[in-house]
Amino acid sequence: MIAVTKAPHIPVLLEEVVAALAITPGETHVDGTFGAGGYSAEMIEAGAKVHGFDQDPDAIAAGQTMVAASDGKLELHHALYSDMAEVLVGIDIDGIALDIGVSSMQIDQAERGFSFQKDGPLDMRMAQDGGTAADFLNEAEEEEIANVIYRYGEERRSRRIANAIVQARPLTRTSELAKLVRKTVGHKPGDKKDPATRTFQALRIYINRELGELEDGLVAAEKLLRPGGRLAVVTFHSLEDRIVKNFLRDRSGQKSSGSRHLPQSNEIRPAPTFHKPAKAVRPAGAEQALNPRARSATLRTAVRTEAPCDGGSR
Repeated sequence: MIAVTKAPHIPVLLEEVVAALAITPGETHVDGTFGAGGYSAEMIEAGAKVHGFDQDPDAIAAGQTMVAASDGKLELHHALYSDMAEVLVGIDIDGIALDIGVSSMQIDQAERGFSFQKDGPLDMRMAQDGGTAADFLNEAEEEEIANVIYRYGEERRSRRIANAIVQARPLTRTSELAKLVRKTVGHKPGDKKDPATRTFQALRIYINRELGELEDGLVAAEKLLRPGGRLAVVTFHSLEDRIVKNFLRDRSGQKSSGSRHLPQSNEIRPAPTFHKPAKAVRPAGAEQALNPRARSATLRTAVRTEAPCDGGSR
């Protein structure tokens, strides 16, 4: 089996994802969120040629050992997964796997600034370029900060937190922000969930444009998959899962036609580009116990039809 990089990252729903991809030896698959290469290694083991994508230069650099050991079965691309249709133009793709969100190895590196449990610079950039979380918190208007925390963290106390952030500026360290949020909303030792969780999630999603990237990535997958090609997407919170669920419902023709009490539209809808999605899969209790990251995971899968795609929203 291909050696996976030693970063402490456990792929979530690995067996279920590989089963959904239904790999036949000789096929070509995409691991759109390469990370430490867990999914890619299993795809190669099943006989696939794999194109791995990651915007994080550290992941691409660490993956070169795996590339060298793959006997030409793995090719890495330092690019967003939303760009895969342009990067792989003209290549028939049999399956695509996406594991959305931040990886364990990014969280575990304090200097990357993703974790409220480790002190580090307020960075949070997956691609390691562009504006940092500190830049945003120290320069944005209070209302914009509150809106980001509410929208992407689903945090009801977003305005109170945003006001505290503005009053405390400049903020430069993850520990400063975490302490500020805990003090602002209240924190008791032994609380099941750290009150800083939602704020850190919101900032990470915003800084990396994660939801927009997911929307664009799903359209790219639709373009790239051959008829009969398989798509498997693992998400970790309701904002992500809702996007995937709605996309597959729409593209498979399951979208509601409206109220039966209103006049029916004569609009001609495009032919479905995906068959009806399989039932969503959640990790078994044993996996959740072994890997805390798995507790909120959801896998959604669907198979591409022969219908051409319009490449946009409907």
